[in-house]
Formats: sequence, structure tokens, C-alpha cells
Amino acid sequence: MQLIIILIALTVGSAGSVAIAGSLLLLKQDKLDQISNYLLTLAGGTLLGAAYLGMLPKAVKLANNADSVFVLTLTGIVLFFITEKVILWRACGNKQCERHNNASAPLILIGDALHNFIDGIIITTAFFTSLEFGVVVTLTVLFHEIPQELADFGILIKNGYSKSKALAYNMASGLTAFLGGLIAYFTLDSARKFIPWVLALSAASFTYIALADLVPQMHKKQRLKILFFR
Repeated sequence: MQLIIILIALTVGSAGSVAIAGSLLLLKQDKLDQISNYLLTLAGGTLLGAAYLGMLPKAVKLANNADSVFVLTLTGIVLFFITEKVILWRACGNKQCERHNNASAPLILIGDALHNFIDGIIITTAFFTSLEFGVVVTLTVLFHEIPQELADFGILIKNGYSKSKALAYNMASGLTAFLGGLIAYFTLDSARKFIPWVLALSAASFTYIALADLVPQMHKKQRLKILFFR
């Protein structure tokens, strides 16, 4: 029964976010811009809330070692920064260029696939903690994935992909969430002692996404039409 619930949650967090983001493309541009700003704010808040009000307190309680949990969380933030730099590295002669405006479509899809893989692990680990926490984390993943998927759609379309093809590629990259989730399910069940450390790294992931990706976008308030039209 638990596996079925986790599979449903993984579907909501991965395919659900892509489907919602794809349907939002049908809206008029001014409405899409407005909704995107709301989603960025909601996503940033839910990520930080889940990390610091849910994941870290549970990790500290399970590990009974606050110092180690917070050291691992800080280490995780640095590792996610390095990982993103390596995966999304691109040659750019213009010092003012933005990652999302210049990254190639294949690199974006690779980065998105890795991100979804990690989300799958996070969702599964949350359900190992409790059903309620699993639901909260699933919704948090859904909320932060929608604005990211919208940005990814914009990049793919800018690179010449049709909307249907961009939707198909984004849906395919979302399938890695199931891979990460299933790996976590069949390994954590026999290694529950690792759950607090996975939660600490999950909190690091949520913190990094919120502060490095979403908050800067909130400050810039960049309109999505820049991404969708040449």
C-alpha cells in the first residue's frame, strides 16, 4: 500500500507539474506572467518552510545529533551549487548573460532530469517518515516544479522546439523522479538509519533551490515573454 501511495505522489510531483505548466501555456501572456510571479513566491515559501519546519526538525530528532545534521545540510548546499555549475556550465562571452537565456536545450533537460531524480528520493524519504509529511513534501515539490517547468518550456521553445515537443521532452525528463523514488524505496526500507541524513540533504536541496534559483527571479521579476519569443 505504501508503494502505491508513493507512486501516486511521484506522479503528482513529476508528471503533474509538467502537465499543469503545459496547460498554463494556453493562457494569455499577461495572465501567464502574473500567475508565474505568484507561483515563484509560493514555491520559495513552501520550499523553505518544508526544509526548516519539517525536514530539519525531523532529521535532528531521528539522528539525535543537531550538529551533524546542520553540518551535512551546509555541505549539501555547497555540493548542489557545484553540481549545478558542472551540469549547466556553458561558454558565454557576455558577462551579463543569464543561465536560462543561454543554456542549451540538452543541458537544461539533463539538469532537469537530475533535479527530478533528487525530488523522487526526497518524496519517498518523506513518506518513510510519515504519511502526512509525505503529502506536504509532495505538494512542495509540485509547487516549486511548476515555475521551473514553465522556464524550461521557454528555453526549449526559444531553441526551436514546438510546444508539443517541449512538453514531451519535459515529461520524459520527469520520469527520472520515479527512478530516484524507487531506488530510495527499495534501499531505505532496509537502511532506515540513513533517513535523517537523507532529510538533511533534502533540506539542503530545497534551501539551495529557493535561495539560488527562485529568490533571484523574484527580485528581477523578469517577464516570461522574454523566454517565449525571440
